[in-house]
Amino acid sequence: MKKLLLAVLIGMGRIAVSQDVFIARNGETSFFSETPLENISALNKNVTALLNVKTGEMVVKMQTAQFVFPNKLMEEHFNENYMESDKYPTATFSGKLVETIDFSKEGTYQISAKGILLMHGVKKERTLDGKLTVAKTGLLLTCDFNVPLTDHKIEVPKLVFEKIAEVIAVKTKFSFIPFTKN
Repeated sequence: MKKLLLAVLIGMGRIAVSQDVFIARNGETSFFSETPLENISALNKNVTALLNVKTGEMVVKMQTAQFVFPNKLMEEHFNENYMESDKYPTATFSGKLVETIDFSKEGTYQISAKGILLMHGVKKERTLDGKLTVAKTGLLLTCDFNVPLTDHKIEVPKLVFEKIAEVIAVKTKFSFIPFTKN
């Protein structure tokens, strides 16, 4: 999947392969839904992200079926009834950093990325805010944001409407290292 993602990006001319490209091979995305009846949470530790520090362009891609839940029944309902993972197997964010960051200087920066969030087959323009830490060992990017289910046409059956929040809290964490061909 990682090689395919990089090939697609290079083919699109969006990210050139050089010392300017950083990759997060095992990024994390989690979500949490809090309601009076039941809390739902899940974690995906197989998220791939690429960041071109020269252009500020970035791409994040995940397989929706790779979210792990504390309860297998929740996982089954998530994949079959809500995300329809067979029909919409991936979720992506493709965008560009709004701020210009001097990646040669270590430090922590508040950043925004503007782009397209594709989830459940629906594209939605988003600006996501996060924190980027530049260190000698690499880059760490964290971002928390909310996803209204209606934005991506994710329907909640009326029978379980009180068990699932209408807006899902999402957290991401990516540890980037310089990209090298294997």
